[in-house]
Amino acid sequence: MIQLRKYQNNIAIQAAYKLVAFGCCYLSMECRTGKTITALSAADNFDAQSVLFITKLKAIPSIKADYEALKPVSFQLNVINYESAHKAKGKYDLVIIDEAHSLGAYPKPSKRTQEIKSICERLPVLYLSGTPSPESYSQLYYQFWVCDSSPWKEYKTFYKWAKVYVNVRQKKVNGYFINDYSHADKAKIDRDTKDLFISYSQKQAGFEINVNETILQVPMKEQTGRIIEAMRSDLMIEINGNAILGDSPAKLLTKLHQLSSGTVIAENGVHLTFDKSKAEFVRKQFAGKKVALFYVYQSEAELLQSVFPNWTDSPEEFQASTDKVFISQVRRAREGVRLDTANALIFFNLEFSFLSYEQGRNRLVSKERTTPAEGYFLCSDCGIESKILEAVHGKQDFTLSYYGRTGK
Repeated sequence: MIQLRKYQNNIAIQAAYKLVAFGCCYLSMECRTGKTITALSAADNFDAQSVLFITKLKAIPSIKADYEALKPVSFQLNVINYESAHKAKGKYDLVIIDEAHSLGAYPKPSKRTQEIKSICERLPVLYLSGTPSPESYSQLYYQFWVCDSSPWKEYKTFYKWAKVYVNVRQKKVNGYFINDYSHADKAKIDRDTKDLFISYSQKQAGFEINVNETILQVPMKEQTGRIIEAMRSDLMIEINGNAILGDSPAKLLTKLHQLSSGTVIAENGVHLTFDKSKAEFVRKQFAGKKVALFYVYQSEAELLQSVFPNWTDSPEEFQASTDKVFISQVRRAREGVRLDTANALIFFNLEFSFLSYEQGRNRLVSKERTTPAEGYFLCSDCGIESKILEAVHGKQDFTLSYYGRTGK
C-alpha cells in the first residue's frame, strides 16, 4: 500500500468534506504534487462505492497503477478517456474529472463538455487541474456547469452568466468585430468559488528545483529572412514549385509561424524543409546532453527526426535511456508525461498557449530531481517566435494566481 505524503492526506480529507458539503470540489494542485493519488484518497474518504475517473488516454495506466497501490479502498474504479466517456456504463456515486480545464471553452459548450454534463447528472464531481483557467477566468463557467451543484446553476447559459461576471468588450477578427468574453471579474468569481477550491503549489510541497528559462536566438540563412518578408508582403510564395498561401489573417499567421523554424506545409500538403539552422543549432549547442524537444508542426518533427536519428517519442524509453533524444508535439506531451531525467527541455517552436508552456516546462520537475532544470526557447533571428513568447507570458497570471504568485 502506498503511503501518502502528509499534505496529500490532509487535502484528501478536506476534499471529501467539501464533496459532502457542496457537491463538488476543485483540486488545483500544481504539476507533480500528486493530484491523482490525492483524488483517489479523497474518494476513499468520501466513502464512495463506485467511481468514474475521466482523463486523457495516455494517463489511464498510471491512474490504474495508483489505484492498485492505494488498495485497500472502499470503491471500485472505472477509468475512461474523454473520447470514450459517452460509452461509460453503470451507476456511480462520484465522478473525478482530470485536466478539467479542457472543458472550459466558451461562449458555447463543446460536444465533449455536453457529454460530460450528461454523465455527471445528480452526481458529486471532483475536479483536477494544475491550470484551472489557463487563459481567462471565464474558462471556469463550463467546468462547473457540468455539475448540478455548480455555484452558478442559476445562470443556465454562459451568456446570462457573462452579463454579471464579464466585462464584455469588442475585438476585431478577420475584419469583423466580435464580442470578447475573456475579461471576467476575478473578485466576483473568487467570492463564489473560494469554498470549492483547494490549491497547493510545488513550493508548498517542498520542491526546491525551479526551471531556469533561457531564450536562445538562432541565426537563420539569409534566404529564410527573404522568404518570410515575401510572405508578409505578397501573401504568397513558392518553394521548389510548391505554393504557400497566406490569403487570410489567420492563415498568414500560421504560415509565418511555420516558416520561422525553417519548414512549412504547402497548399498541396507537401512538407518542406528549406533551412535546418534551428535543428543544427540544437545538435551543436547541446551535444553530449540529454535533451527533450517540443515541436508544434509535423514538418518540424520530420526535420528534427532527420537530425537526431536516436530520437524517441516514448517518455518511458527516454527516462530509462542515456542516449535518446525525446521528440514530441507539445500538446501530446504536456500532460501526464514525466521527463525529469532530461538535462534540458527545448521548445523548438512555441504555441500561442500558456497551458502548453506551463505544463510543458513542468515535465522536468519532480521531488526526486536534485539538479537544476533548464528550459530553452528557440527564437529565429527573422521569425515571429519572440512575439509569441511575449504573448504567452502575458497570459500566465491566470494560472499563477491560484498559487499566490504572479508573472514576471
